[in-house]
Amino acid sequence: MARAHLTRAMALGAAALLSLGGGWLYMRFIGNDGTSPLDVLRTALFTLVGFWLVWGGVAGVLGILAPPKRVARSAGQPLGMTAILMPVYNEDAAASFSRVAAMNRSIVNLGLADRFHFAILSDTNREEVAAEEIVWFEQLLSEPMAEGRVFYRRRERNIGKKAGNIEDFISRSGGAYDYALILDADSLMDGATIAAMARRMDDDPRLGLLQTVPEVIHAHSLFGRVMQFSAAYLSPYFARGTALMQGEEGPYWGHNAIVRVPAFAASCGLPVLSGKPPHGGHILSHDYVEAALLSRAGWKVEVDPYLGGSYEEGPENLIEYAKRDRRWCQGNLQHRRVLGAPDLKVWSRFTFIQGIMAYAASPLWLALMAASILAAALPSKYWWRDNETGIWVLAVAVAIALLLPKFLILVRSTLGRRNKGFGGTLRAALSVISEIVISTLLAPIMLCFQSKAVIEILFGLDGGWPATNRDEGRVSLSTAFAASWWVTVAGAAVLAISTAFASDLVPWLLPVALPAIGAPLLIAATSRGIASGRQPILFTTTSETAPAPIIVEQQRIFLSWTQQGSAPAEPAIAGTAAVHV
Repeated sequence: MARAHLTRAMALGAAALLSLGGGWLYMRFIGNDGTSPLDVLRTALFTLVGFWLVWGGVAGVLGILAPPKRVARSAGQPLGMTAILMPVYNEDAAASFSRVAAMNRSIVNLGLADRFHFAILSDTNREEVAAEEIVWFEQLLSEPMAEGRVFYRRRERNIGKKAGNIEDFISRSGGAYDYALILDADSLMDGATIAAMARRMDDDPRLGLLQTVPEVIHAHSLFGRVMQFSAAYLSPYFARGTALMQGEEGPYWGHNAIVRVPAFAASCGLPVLSGKPPHGGHILSHDYVEAALLSRAGWKVEVDPYLGGSYEEGPENLIEYAKRDRRWCQGNLQHRRVLGAPDLKVWSRFTFIQGIMAYAASPLWLALMAASILAAALPSKYWWRDNETGIWVLAVAVAIALLLPKFLILVRSTLGRRNKGFGGTLRAALSVISEIVISTLLAPIMLCFQSKAVIEILFGLDGGWPATNRDEGRVSLSTAFAASWWVTVAGAAVLAISTAFASDLVPWLLPVALPAIGAPLLIAATSRGIASGRQPILFTTTSETAPAPIIVEQQRIFLSWTQQGSAPAEPAIAGTAAVHV
């Protein structure tokens, strides 16, 4: 833990020095002819958003510098009983239940069936989807050793959303289990990884939660494949840096993690915030709060980026991503209500602030841009001389913070011969460059979506918890326009205003304004998939070049279940298949 404290101090110090140094340079260049209140505001905004930008880069650099780690896995059968929980909410039942089937087969093949039970916890409120869940649950009961080990229950009222779903299971059935592996409906984990996590809990009685770093799989669209490549190639290094800083007060991302049931039950009762949503009500981003409560109670919360065998699926287009991001935004902004909770660890409070700033930074960037346009529009014969260098400082600082870690990861992967699983060094390099280009084009659109979300929440508009359309892929141009026309209008307005009043600033605003104006086209274009049967040149990942057996097995099960004419018939009484737990 002392090492984590030292790493945190060094990382915070580096981020603070770099951001303050950048702010000092920025102020020096924009204030050559005298410092105005607008200059102070711009410098403050630059320093604040710059800190969080640099902070993300520092985590990546730490992960790159970290020596490779191999976690020794204790052998033998886990001692504790583990419940593997999959909450579902209006999901594709065949897809979700086939993942349970694949994980069950993996565990059975390891001879560990008597140590692991599965519970599908349904919050589904659409009757047609609920009927499908019963159908596929009966199919699931025909899997090896499923009887008496695989359960299903559906809540009549989904109080507290996913957190309430888990809490309901813990309160009703948690006493039968030592550990609970919490999944999402799109989660898939290898049986060996699950067993290793349970043994880690056995070996360390202070370990309250162990989080894996899931890899995104099964992406088909350009948007999804960019996210899949980034998660597989870039994210592990950022996760390693995060793990070094978090130490025993690590994050919890709400899924693909194992918890110690007694610790979770005793420590993680969530408060219902006073007032109505979006500011009050049930906490949507419950995972960060639960991690903080475990840490407060003295339990270790760790993330292990080296475990492997942990997978999830991601959205296939930016609209679906923005819908999910809107919920995360509302949940993270709720954390300001729990920042002052008694006895929380300092690092837990910092994690809350970090989550809040992940969304608050977007409107702050827009404020910086607006202040820069205003400064350029004010009459001053010295404006361009004084501000050209300041804009260069801003552009170079952003580029270094965003790009340097990615290129260092490419170099580290090349030296470590890691690129083979990503199609070779040339394809990996082209993929990294393409990821940077596409992310840069989509960044202004996400900036607008996140800023809109923050403003809506501040004005009391509740986004709720919409069901995730995980299979929603290609977006038509008309649908994309309906979702983002206002982004186009905003981009055009910025360009028109700057052309009329601050023409010297236009070249610097084009990388932001043009993608915003073309938002419908970019959203529609990136939602398209590659032609069937073609091997993609870019964004190849190891899950495609050498897919893990659990991935292959799940796909085989899903296809065998859903191919024409093979789906099981509905039971005569839909409720007879449900086993309540």
